[in-house]
Amino acid sequence: MLAPIVLFVYNRHDHTMRTIESLKKNDLARQSDLIIFSDASKNVETKRAVSDVRKYIATVDGFKSLKIVEREQNFGLAKSIIYGVTEVVEQYGKAVVLEDDLIVSPYFLQFMNDGLNKYEHDPEVISIHGYVYPVREELPPVFFLKGADCWGWATWKRGWNLLETDGNKLLSTLEREKMTKEFNFDFSYPYVKMLRDQIRGKNDSWAILWYASAFVQNKLTLYPGKSLVKNVGLDGSGTHCGADDIGDVVITDGPILLEDIPLEENQQAKNLIKKYFRSKRTLIYKKFKSRLKQLWYILKKL
Repeated sequence: MLAPIVLFVYNRHDHTMRTIESLKKNDLARQSDLIIFSDASKNVETKRAVSDVRKYIATVDGFKSLKIVEREQNFGLAKSIIYGVTEVVEQYGKAVVLEDDLIVSPYFLQFMNDGLNKYEHDPEVISIHGYVYPVREELPPVFFLKGADCWGWATWKRGWNLLETDGNKLLSTLEREKMTKEFNFDFSYPYVKMLRDQIRGKNDSWAILWYASAFVQNKLTLYPGKSLVKNVGLDGSGTHCGADDIGDVVITDGPILLEDIPLEENQQAKNLIKKYFRSKRTLIYKKFKSRLKQLWYILKKL
């Protein structure tokens, strides 16, 4: 049985439409159940946009079945996804999960379901992921990384049951076991800061909890060597997404074939991603420094 597709939408009509249209290009779409969770507006300003999204999703076709869950109260990003995924995996035992700003390859559903079937009985594997960062060097065709991820993914009930929603517990474990350096990809990306911000209420990220939950329990996620997902929400329209090109990729135009690989983290892939993170951090610093120089020049002119 194919995994149901779970899609979370809010107030972005055009993004939602692009996500669904890309899904429909998958051969397995017509054999897959689509479950859409539509969050309620949190204020008067977003009410019309939410209504527009709900009118659109009511017309969606091209799937085996369509179920729409319209929240009557605003859940927010984290609660919406945690409750929704929990509900679906309790009923179906597994799920493919997307948000409304992801464009997927025509081979995305095949990879998700192939991965779910291949590793269903391997407790070391917590999830399957469709996005991979656009590193310059060639990645292995498929590989494992420690932890979990959030841009087009799939899991089983046994995997999702490991989610810890108490950020303080996760942070305590990371610090007690001296895992913060590894958690931060050797300080190439500020994941610990993201977790601390979640604890302090500065972000509403379910994703950092999912990553940390998998990481502290030494679980693995399967990745493709070429990305099957592109995030088009990095335009300032998302809950936690400013305008940025850090994750911009070209979606692969071919299928990803699963190979038998060791059930362990691939250090070559991890090192390439660390290198990518550091290159982006350097680029951001250079841009910031350039802007400071421009500001200083303007101030001197005054």
